[in-house]
Amino acid sequence: MTTLSAKPSPPPPAANAGIAVENVVKRFGAVQALGGVTLDFPPGQVTALMGENGAGKSTLLKILTGDHPPTEGRVLLNGRPVVFGSPQDARKAGVRIIPQEPEIIPHVSVAENVYAGALPRKTGRRLDRAELNRRIAEDLHRLGFERAIKPDLLGSQLTAAQRQLVEILRALTGEAKVIAFDEPTSSLSEYEVEALFALIDRLRAQGLAVIYVSHRMKEIFQLADRVAILRDGMVAGVLDTAGINEGEVVRLMVGRDLSSLFVRQDVATDEVVLDVENLTTDDVRDVSFQIRAGEVVALAGLIGAGRSELARALAGDLPIRSGHIRLQGRPLRFRSPKDAIKAGIGLAPEERKAQALFLHRSIRDNTALVSLERLRRFRFVRRRSERALAREYVDRLRVRTPSVEHEIRKLSGGNQQKVVLARWLARKPKVLILDEPTRGIDIGAKTEIYQIIADLARDGVALLVISSELPEVLGLADRIAVMQNGRITGELSRAEATEEAILNLAMADDLAIVSATTGNDSATGGLR
Repeated sequence: MTTLSAKPSPPPPAANAGIAVENVVKRFGAVQALGGVTLDFPPGQVTALMGENGAGKSTLLKILTGDHPPTEGRVLLNGRPVVFGSPQDARKAGVRIIPQEPEIIPHVSVAENVYAGALPRKTGRRLDRAELNRRIAEDLHRLGFERAIKPDLLGSQLTAAQRQLVEILRALTGEAKVIAFDEPTSSLSEYEVEALFALIDRLRAQGLAVIYVSHRMKEIFQLADRVAILRDGMVAGVLDTAGINEGEVVRLMVGRDLSSLFVRQDVATDEVVLDVENLTTDDVRDVSFQIRAGEVVALAGLIGAGRSELARALAGDLPIRSGHIRLQGRPLRFRSPKDAIKAGIGLAPEERKAQALFLHRSIRDNTALVSLERLRRFRFVRRRSERALAREYVDRLRVRTPSVEHEIRKLSGGNQQKVVLARWLARKPKVLILDEPTRGIDIGAKTEIYQIIADLARDGVALLVISSELPEVLGLADRIAVMQNGRITGELSRAEATEEAILNLAMADDLAIVSATTGNDSATGGLR
């Protein structure tokens, strides 16, 4: 195994070097978020910015884009010191960011969202809708997204992926010199990801400095020319992607090998906790499977396979048309999620910010949400007990926060996900469904989530984990059920499971059509 030592911070950047920071320190009160960072982002290159949650990535991006002034040090644009008093100053200078959480105006069209603040006007200040339509059609074609989004859709009608595309379009209006992408593919389909990567290639060819923040290693090695790694607010290394591998990046980020991420154990018993038989809803059909105590069953499949819809049906959030659910042998029928929670089934949904968290409420409020009945006395919630409960699980799951009274929206994605898990650990469910539990969080936080899953299994919880990352599915699961078109196309044991076997089952219907058309049984690997 190659030993890699962290490179020292690079020398002060030269003129015409895109955007850079020089000896930047950022403090928030007594907390130091950045400790003397010197880093450049050259034009015509894609620089991946990586690091664990809390490493300083978000703080650095906010300094580059005018959200935060540095406590010490300076920002340079093309070799010249600049001071951005606001994000508007940075935008006028050509520095743009596409945030992880899009800001969309719900009651106006896509076109109006894209050009908000710069809408074309007729005489009398009336909106020039014909010019607006011409501009948006031209930009959609230029950027390669004309198939992905309709310009007349309202903001409230957009999917998560389409909201992300609006932010991309918005950032690329006008003359951009530097563009930062913060986890841009977390909610995009395969086609949209391909279009985004093609766009980034064009931006690089046009000489823009591209900053790309992602926790997905495959994307980093596919796109980036170099990787800048932050650890504890300092530069741990700046490396060319051509000469390194994933394991070396992980070691610089977290100080341990990639092989140690997954906690493998065999703790499942023979007790069947969840028994699903011939379950049918508007989105899934004739689904049957079982989960034993202490077993981790993964649901794999492509986007649109029906995995999230199955999870919501099991959690009482979608109506069941036919079929049966039994919990420890007892038949269940849900009228609402409240019934499922009372029975002992919990769901951590895919969109934690939209579906799981009250963002403007405290960590305490969010943690205690499903445990309030045992915290009540004479119909009043005992705040002392609520705080004690929140502190217990914040400490147990190592949630990084100054206080349980801290607003949850101010936490990193990994810490927000830990609070969602803390909510269910406090409830002590018999079955816990985790839908994309590590989406948009860094490798260090992923490792902690994997350990929590292992601990839950050891405590006898039956776990259903939905993930689109095949290494995660293979690393976590005792058994894998694969879905396509709303049904389970097959199951694989841990010993049988490979990426190829999962993908064959995830595309079984399509491969069967090809096989029937060509008369070639090998197209499906024998699947029927």
